Amino acid sequence: MSKGLIHVYTGDGKGKTTAAFGLAIRAAGHGKRVLVLQFLKSRIRNVGEIRIARKSGVKVIKFKDQTSPIFDPAVKVSELKRTIKEAIAISIEKIMSGRHDLIIMEEFNNVVSNGYATVTDLKKIIKAKPDELELVFTGRGAPKELISNADYVTEMKMVKHPANNGIMAREGIEY
Repeated sequence: MSKGLIHVYTGDGKGKTTAAFGLAIRAAGHGKRVLVLQFLKSRIRNVGEIRIARKSGVKVIKFKDQTSPIFDPAVKVSELKRTIKEAIAISIEKIMSGRHDLIIMEEFNNVVSNGYATVTDLKKIIKAKPDELELVFTGRGAPKELISNADYVTEMKMVKHPANNGIMAREGIEY
């Protein structure tokens, strides 16, 4: 088995999740065992990338009760931190299990950059990675500690976005 690498998709531009799911589908198409662990995702259930990923054999786990306070001001940060701590423990178990060739930690950069988890938590995740596992982190604000440990780092830069002109997220395009 070849050495698995660490990927980071970060930045304020569109495309981080799309890039990660593209990689997931590519890997699944080559017979790789793929798992996506979703942090801080909205309550929208079956977004397009999840539907096609599951049809491609990609397993997706969306951690419940983790909507960002940005999208729901009623979210209690203390409760969010608790559920994220539990999700990190589950993630480490999945990472160490040896049952996957590729694991995507979707929106995990946001979890750390918003203070819902710590750099220490991130380091535990990286330390748990078996040599052969390919591990991907997505989300805005990737911590410098992650960037320095990563093999691939791609920053999506927003140059122009329709939201700036009042155009809301559209089904099948942004979600």
